[in-house]
Amino acid sequence: MLIPTTLQMIGAALFGVAVLHTFSVKYFERLAHTHPRHAGIWHLLGEVEVVFGFWAMVLMLFMFGVAGRHESVAYLESRNFTEPMFVFAIMVVAGSRPILDFAHLLVRSGARLLPLPRTMALCFVVLSLVPLLGAFITEPAAMTLAALLLRDSVFARATGPRLKYAILGVLFVNVSIGGTLTPFAAPPVLMVASTWGWDLGFMLQTFGWKSALAVVTNTILLLVVFRRPFLALGDAADAAADPVPLPVIATHLLFLVLIVVFAHHPQVFMGIFLFFLGFTAAYQRYQDNLILREALLVAFFLAGLVVLGGLQAWWLAPLLTSMSADAVFFGTTALTAITDNAALTYLGAQVPGLSLAYKTALVGGAVAGGGLTLIANAPNPAGAAILRDSFPDRAISPLGLLAAATPPTLIAVAALHFL
Repeated sequence: MLIPTTLQMIGAALFGVAVLHTFSVKYFERLAHTHPRHAGIWHLLGEVEVVFGFWAMVLMLFMFGVAGRHESVAYLESRNFTEPMFVFAIMVVAGSRPILDFAHLLVRSGARLLPLPRTMALCFVVLSLVPLLGAFITEPAAMTLAALLLRDSVFARATGPRLKYAILGVLFVNVSIGGTLTPFAAPPVLMVASTWGWDLGFMLQTFGWKSALAVVTNTILLLVVFRRPFLALGDAADAAADPVPLPVIATHLLFLVLIVVFAHHPQVFMGIFLFFLGFTAAYQRYQDNLILREALLVAFFLAGLVVLGGLQAWWLAPLLTSMSADAVFFGTTALTAITDNAALTYLGAQVPGLSLAYKTALVGGAVAGGGLTLIANAPNPAGAAILRDSFPDRAISPLGLLAAATPPTLIAVAALHFL
């Protein structure tokens, strides 16, 4: 067994502290109210998106003191920050008014075909079809669209937190497994697809149909269990606004598609994104405020996770490789709650000679557990940033999310492991 270095042990300790910090954000928000003199710092520490970025900064200060400037800079330059940059760009574009208007149109059209009350029909479409659409427009884009649609149609009118947590749990789990229809949309699949030669046919046959079944089942069970609270909400009125011209919508959709196509080339998609910002300024009449703040916070969160996660391989890799295929499925599902699922599959992809059963168990467990916590799946912070204002103290309780996400996670486990 390899003996960890001092930096690796410090990195593991700070990673553990960061995980505990995510469970304590509501405590810091309460401190901001009870100690107004220092409310600024308590509000900052109460922002869940700040947590991993903050402790990554602490790690870099330790590294600077222990290893020096050259080693610290070299470590940062060895990290891949493409995913945080992509999530930032796709969140802003997917959250723009023309895209949302187009999504609202599609959702309303689909909801009219269902023999359900309007709000329940909207939720069914948003929680089932949008996560599955994430297999093509990427999971971060699907999460952003679904969260914004839910915020306006349900969360703005729902009063009790129980329904909100139930919807949030289903949303996170469905997005995590919904991206497995293709080999390029779900981060944990993307980490291994090219290395292991998984193509579209393999994904559909091995994961896709099972995930689609679990997504629909989770949504139906949510609507059945919470039928009365949904009916009590009534129907949301459509907001009156100047209609967005079709050419503007088409242009925004083109920006979205181009950013998705070049998702692995930050030099390209960030240039496209800057052009998008110029276009929105030129046609400001058809825009609402872009969600730049929320997207930047999410990118900061993911970048911090990249920095801290880079020093966890020394204990994660031996743990994963010591398990059988069945054990790795359930072990990965549990580990995903405290570690980004893409990091787990990335580590697995570095191990040669794994059996197909082990590979599918590793990925299946990673996506099945992707809704349990905010850090389990890269798109989760995006949804949380959009929806958290609807929760008490503007904070999502990690235990509340864990409890709400457990039932849909069990459905995902049953579909991906036993079917």
